Amino acid sequence: MAFILPPLPFEKTALDPIMSAETFDYHHGKHHNAYVQKVNGWEAEKGLAGKTLVEVTKLAKDKGDKGLFNNAAQIWNHSFFWQCLAPAGSTKPSEKLAKLIDDFGGQDALIAKLKEEAVGHFASGWAWLVLDGGALKVTSLHDADTPVVYDGMKPLLTLDVWEHAYYIDYRNARPDFAEKVLKNVVNWDFVSQNLDGEGVSRADQQPA
Repeated sequence: MAFILPPLPFEKTALDPIMSAETFDYHHGKHHNAYVQKVNGWEAEKGLAGKTLVEVTKLAKDKGDKGLFNNAAQIWNHSFFWQCLAPAGSTKPSEKLAKLIDDFGGQDALIAKLKEEAVGHFASGWAWLVLDGGALKVTSLHDADTPVVYDGMKPLLTLDVWEHAYYIDYRNARPDFAEKVLKNVVNWDFVSQNLDGEGVSRADQQPA
């Protein structure tokens, strides 16, 4: 099986000063990698050989294996999150996404709602923009919980609100982190692509 730590889709310095290279050294190189190593260490013990990351995550949920679920889900969540980021000004919403954003109330309203969800989320978790019945919906999930295990929850964009996502650059100021990331370094090309409903597959990993 041997899942891998996916490389960042940009240079570690590409999002400065919104997110620093030091943040990626820790968040990607240490936190994300620890989840990968933990799941790989359970391959034989938990009978995971030949399964995709999404299959492992769903299996863990179905079996109530919290340790496996938390670590597998966090591999997927982080792999999706990195793809949601891009250097400032390098992307823009597609025509289809722009229309949905207009229907939501405009880009400023969407960003404000996502920030509100991220900041208001108690403790660790993830703020999500999802496609719900053809419309945009803002929600959040606690800890390692993930859209992977919810039928009909089609992920478009996420923001990590675990403290390790922002403490190096923003200390405990989650509101500043959420506002600056959402206003400056969202990969709108990736969000637009996920309107096809295949977002879950874009952070999956096939067995080696």
